[in-house]
Amino acid sequence: MLCKQFEDLMKSEFEMSMMGELRFFLGLQIKQQKEGILIHQTKYCKELIKKFGMSEAKSISTPMHPMQTLDADLEGEKVSETTYRGMIGSLLYLTASIPDIKISVGICARFQSNPKLSHMTAVKRILRYLIGTTNLGLWYEKGISKSIVGYIDADYAGDRLERKRRVDIVASLAKA
Repeated sequence: MLCKQFEDLMKSEFEMSMMGELRFFLGLQIKQQKEGILIHQTKYCKELIKKFGMSEAKSISTPMHPMQTLDADLEGEKVSETTYRGMIGSLLYLTASIPDIKISVGICARFQSNPKLSHMTAVKRILRYLIGTTNLGLWYEKGISKSIVGYIDADYAGDRLERKRRVDIVASLAKA
């Protein structure tokens, strides 16, 4: 009853139509269940892997090697800026539902003006990580507190390139 009243009020103020339960919105897939809501980008993720020619690659367990440090690599082999920027932009969009790649993508995004082979290798590692995690998303359980809780792991100026502190925010992931 309340939903119908809301629908009528919205239709009286705005030109709109009701198309039923929300399942897909701006590239986000939405599964509404009795227990909660799952937001994921499985379709987009699979298309991205295919688009960048990584369909046959083996999956890897982490988006970036824990001991890897990227730098400007001034002597490294150049790669296409257009391709590199396209990959970074696509990966940034994925961070909406796969937050565990955010730090790795952010590090790689620093080198968009002069990408080298070492940077492209790091981006491809993120794509290899996505191969094994395409079915992950964000799970919002019904009845749970609406406040946002985050866990932060700061490394106290461990960034060797800019000597800035890196902050990792941990988020819960659920299977699509």
